[in-house]
Amino acid sequence: MTDKAATPPHPVLSAYYQDPKSRQNFVQSIFDRTARHYDRINAIFSLGSGRWYRRWMLRRIGLKAGDKVLDVATGTGLVAREAARIAGKNNIIGLDMSAGMLAQCRQNLPIALVQADAQHLPFPDACLDFLSMGYALRHVSDLRKTFIAYRRVLKPGGHVLILEIGRANSPYVQAFLKFYLGRVVPLLSGIAATRDSRKLMEYYWDTIAECVPPNEIMQNLRDAGFENVRRYTSFGVFHAYAAQAPRDGALQRS
Repeated sequence: MTDKAATPPHPVLSAYYQDPKSRQNFVQSIFDRTARHYDRINAIFSLGSGRWYRRWMLRRIGLKAGDKVLDVATGTGLVAREAARIAGKNNIIGLDMSAGMLAQCRQNLPIALVQADAQHLPFPDACLDFLSMGYALRHVSDLRKTFIAYRRVLKPGGHVLILEIGRANSPYVQAFLKFYLGRVVPLLSGIAATRDSRKLMEYYWDTIAECVPPNEIMQNLRDAGFENVRRYTSFGVFHAYAAQAPRDGALQRS
């Protein structure tokens, strides 16, 4: 089977990296350099969408006690902490490509941790009940390949939950987001943390502003073989994408 064209979540952002091949090195490097300050700047960035929202969405999509969970792009463990409260900490695996982020997570949360890329999950087929990803989908290089990897490791009927922030339909809300996330948050992050933290938040806003629309994300989930694909939106900008692996266990391959 010939490979389909790549489906990046946004175009090349030349202010940060020059071509698709250098995207991953930039992302890994900027998160390594800002890991110690990430929880502090996330508190500024999150607009109040904190622990309660993550825990609420995990339960709403179907996470329950005893489920085996992989939290992709776990960072400092913000989503994994809430998953551990529901499923039990011994059932959670955190995965991230940034060694710096994993080091911070290790200090905060006693769960299994793996350094790897979202598109290349080092797990056997059909071994997980639930897969989560919090505000990191914009940093992968190929949506379709990422979702195929997610589909492969989930058991039949297993759930995926992807939390994201996106462009607002309302021009007034979008203007506020541009001002707050594009200017205020980077400024405050630079003051509260480091110059690299400011650059990270500037990059965050640019990925939000340039990200493909929600319907493309949902279509890529369907193309990867997921069923019951749906989206829940809060405050017009916080999107929770949810889907299930087919119950017949059929795998979609790239």
